[in-house]
Amino acid sequence: MEFESLGIIDLILKALKNEGYLVPTPIQVQTIPLLLGGKDVVGIAQTGTGKTAAFVIPILQGLYKEFSGVKASTPKALVLAPTRELASQISESFKSYGRFLNFKQLVVFGGVSIGPQIRSLSQGIDILIATPGRLLDLMNQGKVSLGSVKFLVLDEADRMLDMGFSKDVYKIVSSIPKSRVSSFFSATMSREVSSLTDRFLKSPVSVEVSPQATPIELIEQCVFFVDQENKCELLLDLITQHKMSRVLVFVGAKFRANRIAMFLRRNGIVSEPIHSNKSQYQRTKALSDFKSGKVHVLVATDIASRGIDVDDISHVINYDLP
Repeated sequence: MEFESLGIIDLILKALKNEGYLVPTPIQVQTIPLLLGGKDVVGIAQTGTGKTAAFVIPILQGLYKEFSGVKASTPKALVLAPTRELASQISESFKSYGRFLNFKQLVVFGGVSIGPQIRSLSQGIDILIATPGRLLDLMNQGKVSLGSVKFLVLDEADRMLDMGFSKDVYKIVSSIPKSRVSSFFSATMSREVSSLTDRFLKSPVSVEVSPQATPIELIEQCVFFVDQENKCELLLDLITQHKMSRVLVFVGAKFRANRIAMFLRRNGIVSEPIHSNKSQYQRTKALSDFKSGKVHVLVATDIASRGIDVDDISHVINYDLP
């Protein structure tokens, strides 16, 4: 099956081809026609299934059919994400798939100055991607109205609730008109997520998919038994001896991420840590430099385990047991 068979307009198909996407993933095959048809959807899907495009494409097409040529004002589409990194990634997807459409989007999150975000909102937008805390701040200040929202998405809803955003999410969604198309995506269907969908979705269709399996024979997996005090030296040896080019190292603690990155830098390997104690600027720059190849090793806590899209990683190392 190809994207053409899903009823997607030519301008979006052209953008998909530019990105090298010709065949939709299972969740896209199931979800896109439902959302294009105005159905509410609950998607149970993990990172790597293509779920972002599954809601971005219908939103863009819905906006094109209803608001093409209309000057941007208050947001017509709202996407809520639990983290700054995921919100930024979703924003990039809107830019990529909507490159031939004339819609203005804005991504807002905490950890950066609110002033530029307020100015952008005052100039009018079509699509708003936001973390719950910053969006609620903007709403409380009267800087954004959600009264025109026609399309609502909660991405990684389970993680959002686990992070303590439950009250914020309920306040935000309660302020949006009920005449909308809504989709909630979650890796798991917890009791909290189920309660959320029961309250805010209209007879939703459930879609559940697993990540497309990568042929295991193409992935070399190794286990090394080593004492804690020798782990850093072993990591250094592996990276240098195997000439690893772009390495993602997962650790279990923030202080360890800092220590390992510093150890690697002292030994001539360009590396950066990324975790929740880093400022938004530091996290964004570290990810950008890792994607561009300026940084060869990214040492991360679980902040990077979901919602971070990095191509061409040569090695993934679990420094601590996951």
